Amino acid sequence: MFRIVTPSSSSSSAAPHHHHPPTSRPRPPRHDDNNNNDDDDDMLDQAAGDTADGAVTGPGQVIADAHRWMRGHGTYVHDDKVLASVAGTLERVNKLVSVRPLRTKYRGEVGDLVVGRIVEVGPKRWKVETHASQNAVLMLSSINLPGGRRKLESDELQMRTFFQEGDLLVAEVQAFFGDGAMSLHTRSLKYGKLKNGQLVLVPPSLVLRQKSHFHSLPFGVDLIIGLNGYVWVSKTVRIEVRPDGEEAGFGEESGEGVYSGENEDIPPSTRLTISRVSLLISLLARHAVPLTAQLVTDAHAAAVALVGDGPEGLRRLARPEVGGEVLRRVAEGRE
Repeated sequence: MFRIVTPSSSSSSAAPHHHHPPTSRPRPPRHDDNNNNDDDDDMLDQAAGDTADGAVTGPGQVIADAHRWMRGHGTYVHDDKVLASVAGTLERVNKLVSVRPLRTKYRGEVGDLVVGRIVEVGPKRWKVETHASQNAVLMLSSINLPGGRRKLESDELQMRTFFQEGDLLVAEVQAFFGDGAMSLHTRSLKYGKLKNGQLVLVPPSLVLRQKSHFHSLPFGVDLIIGLNGYVWVSKTVRIEVRPDGEEAGFGEESGEGVYSGENEDIPPSTRLTISRVSLLISLLARHAVPLTAQLVTDAHAAAVALVGDGPEGLRRLARPEVGGEVLRRVAEGRE
């Protein structure tokens, strides 16, 4: 907790040890460096744990003494004090103090799962928008070609048969170029073009790194939670089984159908469920609730119990008071 130190409390605590005549000149207040240092230590101690538990700062707020702490991202120095330049949460690593903005662009790491949109088709590559400071790059050599074959010269002339502008895809961050742009790949059968669903955008700070970001929810909906804040909600995909009883292999799954942009027929009930889940994800994001598959499942159960699973219930769910009641029930169920 914060410790408040005032001049009056300091003088009163010292009274038993030192007698000051009434006619004597009042003692000048102590230099506030020590008080500021105490406040700095208290504030930084609050931020020593998880980012979510860090103290919230505003632009221009004094957060540390420049003589004792090194400034990091989101800070600047003025009058020997470290001040926050953005609104965010306070963090420290050893003697480095920084502020993580509440709203920021996605900063990827190798191995991250991202959902993106094709914005440009170039020679041997696609540009992908991933909510980062610059577009990512997907090379032709980094995708699965039909039948698992090797790249041919003719493939360079028909780039749009695989991905074209506006297509959504899920990929993995493979590396970084010299200018900081991300290099993606879709070589796994889990990755590739997305269809039969809806895209929901949330702040990247609300997406936590988990063991898996592919989730099949019990009510017929799949979730792909990208670490860049792009969430794909779609109908559940069933693994096809061949007549001989074996699952379709790499060659069949890598055929032309993988790059088809045509959506399948989706039953009205599944469309309602996709819309309901998308609405609930947006509701959780508006209240800065970290996104997990279990939380979405709990919110969906609370919403169906409150307003039902029909079209009228979906319209009611969009009302602020109904959404607030859903969040209250979810919070009570997790206590």
